[in-house]
Amino acid sequence: MSWTYFLPCLWAFFGCLGFCLIFNIRSAAGMALCGLGGSLGWLVYLLGELAGWGTLVCSFFAAVAVSIYSEGMARVRKCPATGYLTVSLIPLVPGAGIYYTMEYALQGQTQRFLEQGMLTLGAAVSLAAGVLVVSSAVRIYYLLRRRAS
Repeated sequence: MSWTYFLPCLWAFFGCLGFCLIFNIRSAAGMALCGLGGSLGWLVYLLGELAGWGTLVCSFFAAVAVSIYSEGMARVRKCPATGYLTVSLIPLVPGAGIYYTMEYALQGQTQRFLEQGMLTLGAAVSLAAGVLVVSSAVRIYYLLRRRAS
């Protein structure tokens, strides 16, 4: 795998480590696992772009990958998935899109503001939908499992 894919994933890992402190994840293992989740999400996003998927589809599948990873780590380490999920999604948040949307709004470029705003909103909704799909599937699975026993 080339540096084009390795370095952004490495930066996503380190970016997640900084947010671990904000979200009160203190153990070194927990911080490393959150960083790996962020790297995984970014890798899925980059591979989706390589496959020619659009921004919204890449965001959705990256959120699905991060959500599955977070649910798995929550079960393995016996702690809430929310910490892993929140920190691991940070690299996927469309921060540049939010910035440019506001810049276009302040400059009075209405057409560019609307285009960028809709793309940014779509990326955020894609992230939320990916998390929702996995979270709902896991809840249904455990509900059915509990009823069966």
